[in-house]
Amino acid sequence: MLRSAVTSATRSAVLRPTTTQVLRPATTLAAYYPKVARRLPTKYGGVYTYVTLIPGDGIGAEITDSVKEIFEHVNAPIEWEQYDVSGLSSAGEVLFKEAMESLKRNRVGLKGILYTPIDRSGHNSWNVAMRQQLDIYASVVLCKSIRGFPTRHNNVDFAIIRENTEGEYAGLEHQSYPGVVESLKVTTRNKSERIIRFAFDFALKNNRKAKEYKASGIQFNDMIVDNTSMQLVAKPGQFDVMVMPNLYGAIVSNIGAALVGGPGIVPGCNVGRANPAAMILSSTMMLRHLGLESLANSIAQSTFDVINEGKVRTADMGGTATTSDFTAAVIKGL
Repeated sequence: MLRSAVTSATRSAVLRPTTTQVLRPATTLAAYYPKVARRLPTKYGGVYTYVTLIPGDGIGAEITDSVKEIFEHVNAPIEWEQYDVSGLSSAGEVLFKEAMESLKRNRVGLKGILYTPIDRSGHNSWNVAMRQQLDIYASVVLCKSIRGFPTRHNNVDFAIIRENTEGEYAGLEHQSYPGVVESLKVTTRNKSERIIRFAFDFALKNNRKAKEYKASGIQFNDMIVDNTSMQLVAKPGQFDVMVMPNLYGAIVSNIGAALVGGPGIVPGCNVGRANPAAMILSSTMMLRHLGLESLANSIAQSTFDVINEGKVRTADMGGTATTSDFTAAVIKGL
């Protein structure tokens, strides 16, 4: 089914007109994201765009504070609607529903990871529930070697497009007989074509290995996930854009993060020493989606410059700087 869906989606992708291709000096600086067609009226009027902010659990509050501080410094036209939803609280359902209403109203949000209490029977992940209720079907993870921060491979530059609403993460699980648990993996042709079409459109609009696209169709191949994992570790430079179902995307995204320096680098670690770079770069994706290209580029470039200089690094990057130190260095470079 997946292979036939790919074939169908690629036919559609090459028939539609594409936008002007641009060079991509750095993945997060040049990546194309669907723009907001028009600014919706804000909750209280004015020129600001309201954005739902859900810091999440763990280091979430700390790294989102970095984003708020940087946005305030550059006078980004953003007003936050913050909801401190936590998966650690058993009484958080009302707040979660309020946050969901805010997301539906604002249509733009920035979120950290919410804890999933796996020891609490019957409690579904709010991270998964949010994707399903809002039909946030495409996850884009950008993995790129960063200048000034050496890793085993220096030629990593690929995007992982992950289907968010089907597969093993759909949460269709039940105990059919005491001691026997069944989990359903549901994959539909319609949603497979949707995510594949998104991936090929992303590749075209971001000029990713455009020389391989021919007038007769887009060149593609497939690979089983275990071989993909091995090839990523051995020869990551061969990959450019990858599209995959939910569970495989989660696994491969973590491999990609490890290749370039860890989860603190990839737009997706303890209190006081958390690396806010991933959240800062994720916020630039949000700015780009809102059409604020100039602000997004300046913040992303300053973040990369801080990493390249090597003077201010958090513990996960081999340094001793705190989250506040890293944030201050980014602000200084703006």
